Amino acid sequence: MVALVLQGDHLSMTSAEAKYRSSRLNIPIPVNHDFDINKREKHASCVHASHTHGAKTTAGEDDIQSIELYMSSREKYMLNGINCLPQIYSCSPLFAVPNQGDGSGSLSSENDAVSFLKRIFETGPVQNVLRWSFNDILHACGQSANYELADHLFQQMQKLGVEPSCFTYDRYIKVVVMWKGVADGMEVLKAMKKKNLKPFGKTLANLSIGCSKILKLDLAEALLDQIVEAQYLLYPCRAFLGACDDMDKPERAICVLAKMKKMKVKFDMDIYELLYSLFVTVNAPYEKGDLLSRNEATERLKAIETDMVENGFQHSPRSIQNLLKSLGAEGMTTELRYYLDYAGDLFGGRKPYRREVMCNIAIHSLVDAKENDKAIHIFRQMISNGLQPDAATYTIMVDCCSNIRCYKSACAIVSLMIRDGFFPGTSTYTTLIKILLASQDFDEALRLLNQLRVEGNQPDVLLFNTFLREAYIKGRIDLLEYIVERMHQENIQPDPTTCSYVFSAYMDCNFISTAIEALQVLSMRMISEDENVLEEKRKDLEEDFILAENSEAEFRIIKLFKFQENLAAALLNLRWIEVCGFSISWQHNESAWAKRLSSAYGSGVLRPSPSEDTEV
Repeated sequence: MVALVLQGDHLSMTSAEAKYRSSRLNIPIPVNHDFDINKREKHASCVHASHTHGAKTTAGEDDIQSIELYMSSREKYMLNGINCLPQIYSCSPLFAVPNQGDGSGSLSSENDAVSFLKRIFETGPVQNVLRWSFNDILHACGQSANYELADHLFQQMQKLGVEPSCFTYDRYIKVVVMWKGVADGMEVLKAMKKKNLKPFGKTLANLSIGCSKILKLDLAEALLDQIVEAQYLLYPCRAFLGACDDMDKPERAICVLAKMKKMKVKFDMDIYELLYSLFVTVNAPYEKGDLLSRNEATERLKAIETDMVENGFQHSPRSIQNLLKSLGAEGMTTELRYYLDYAGDLFGGRKPYRREVMCNIAIHSLVDAKENDKAIHIFRQMISNGLQPDAATYTIMVDCCSNIRCYKSACAIVSLMIRDGFFPGTSTYTTLIKILLASQDFDEALRLLNQLRVEGNQPDVLLFNTFLREAYIKGRIDLLEYIVERMHQENIQPDPTTCSYVFSAYMDCNFISTAIEALQVLSMRMISEDENVLEEKRKDLEEDFILAENSEAEFRIIKLFKFQENLAAALLNLRWIEVCGFSISWQHNESAWAKRLSSAYGSGVLRPSPSEDTEV
């Protein structure tokens, strides 16, 4: 089509149907919606439309990219005199300019080409036809995930002097957000607004969805507020609610729901599924459920179910799963049992439906609420009904045995687990060790710790914190120091819980200086186990956080908790140590406390701690 315009064949409004036509014969372009760009590139014809005077222009396969255009039902037009597929020249930096056909020569200079194109494109019909065509191809690029071609076409439009329209930006932004990210999409939106073009609702919707996917709630909500067409609100609002659910911020979802109600946007089942996850919990996860919070949760549940039924929806497997999780978090075990049985009646013969997943959710919630008898009852029902427990089921039941402190039953569960082809992992070993430590069987617990390594499992900080907790409660300083050194040898970084147990254990024994030194070493290890890395970060951390004298230092540290909890806790510990008047050494392995632990427990053997005061 560009080649046709460059030949000087001006399009004009001449048909009775108000379609764009040329002076050539009326030969419609065949339409094929299900095209594959890669396939067309391999088999595209490279024959250029013959000139009116009989002259022909040809181009090599390397210089031509042939793309079949489909006709938009909204913007139909017809070209005459084209006896082959429309072709777009992809020579960089500008489309190739063929001979003019009057024998006067060709436009070889790029400046001459640009000047020639601008003169031709001053006519409205040519501008409109080419803009619509480019828009259709950009739309196809979005469907076929071809960002490179979309970017190339957008740049060529500007070189040709075809001003992008709102439709152009809508299609281009969609591709940019899909393949380059929201930041680049926002830059295109800014360029669009500079040209005084108002973005469509679906353009803002695509950007808002992209922001929600990367959990930028403020920007996503700001874009949602600019959408005034109700038909474009459903999908971005659904994405926003999903982001609120992922970040556990139900309060952010209220304004969006109010906007949907005001704009009379009909909810779909995905929205209701998210509502059960967002609003059927009141106190959780910050506090345990009480009578008031459970009454409030019940009212919310009834309101959501009533609205769902009025709009012609019934529960889906996902809505029941979200509801079971919410009820379990709030400690509403009676309602949880009811909806578990209701799910069995509703989805019993439906596929794909895994009742085992819902049973796992119910058992986990009951175990967490210390409703051990009810959890055991559901587990027995699973087996009697022919349901196959999975590794998660067995791990939860081992945790149930931890609640009742029955190591024998836990071993029986592990035996069933192995028989069914599931091997115990680190979480299962952690629960078994917790049972043994509660019974003060430290030797067997340490044996299981060694066996875990032999079987190829990787211990984590939660496992070691289980040891440290019991060592702190029982006053076993020797066990506590052995575990801390074992963590260091296996390059497992401590967390704030580790620091709390170690510091409190020494303070209870009135080893104040040792407690301060241990807290300092563990805080350094929370930042990094590598002393070279610590030395690189030392200057910035001291100036901005630890030694800063302005009142904003603590506020800057607290802001880090949102993304780097361990780093923020370590900086608060070190700042507190500095405020208390203790000096800070960044060579944590050179600490007297660290050297003593390495010397005493470096061989991996637990030896009794000395009875005398080990103050450093």
